Amino acid sequence: MTSPQLLTPIQWVDYELIDSGGGEKLERFGRFVVARPEPQALWNKSLPASEWERADAAFRRDARSDERGEWICRPGMPEQWWTGYRYKGMSLSMRLGLTTFKHVGLFPEQAANWGFLYDSLRDMAARLGRPPRALNLFAYTGGATLAARAAGAEVTHLDSVKQVVSWARENLERSGLDGVRWIVDDAAKFVRREVARGRRYDAIILDPPAYGRGPDGEKWVLEQHINPLLADCARLLEPLNSLLLLNLYSMGLSALLARGLVNQLFGEQQREEFGELYIPDRAGKALPLGVFYRFLR
Repeated sequence: MTSPQLLTPIQWVDYELIDSGGGEKLERFGRFVVARPEPQALWNKSLPASEWERADAAFRRDARSDERGEWICRPGMPEQWWTGYRYKGMSLSMRLGLTTFKHVGLFPEQAANWGFLYDSLRDMAARLGRPPRALNLFAYTGGATLAARAAGAEVTHLDSVKQVVSWARENLERSGLDGVRWIVDDAAKFVRREVARGRRYDAIILDPPAYGRGPDGEKWVLEQHINPLLADCARLLEPLNSLLLLNLYSMGLSALLARGLVNQLFGEQQREEFGELYIPDRAGKALPLGVFYRFLR
């Protein structure tokens, strides 16, 4: 069996994890620094409180909610701004924003997967002699969609939130790209319909949340629904010259679990990678930010 790996983004000029600890993380996106909750930062902060207090925006939870809260901003902090990411021939632009759920519209650890998608899909296009067909489920603001499209893939981008799909479209246009198929739908329902239609994809990307709702109130619980969804994805994915990328953010789920799920449904893979995504802060503390499993065949 392949050994688990630890993956972190390559040097990224527009992003830095400055510090982490005490259930929080201090990050720089472009020229703005934000402080927000991070449940996996169980250790102590390395920088003094004075450094954290200099953040341009700090998220404070609402005492009545485990999820929502508000941002406390210093003068001059915009509600929205842009950041960039470059890798080989890929140059992406992504809009950031301060949401009531502490998110900013970007999961920086996923940059470790964007390079993989860019390289793999370019190689796949050369082998196939045509653009690979890629399906990005739970696609959020589209980091993986942008990477796949920059590689020349024909991308179907699906998310259940219309506003988030519009956000992804902005990112695509700002990055000088076009040609994505946009879908607002429940992922499980869409995949079942694609199976019934006899559709096939050369690449499938899944970034499922722990919990979620579809556009019509469909309930998503990762532990209950990931297995049947992956079973349908196995019917959609081409048996040769294809790739799968699965990310799991739910605390307590391991990379070995992700590998076991995929291998049972797709078969054991010779070219597989799995492990943890992490970002180190300035003090060298490696903050774990989810697990991944990916294969090429």
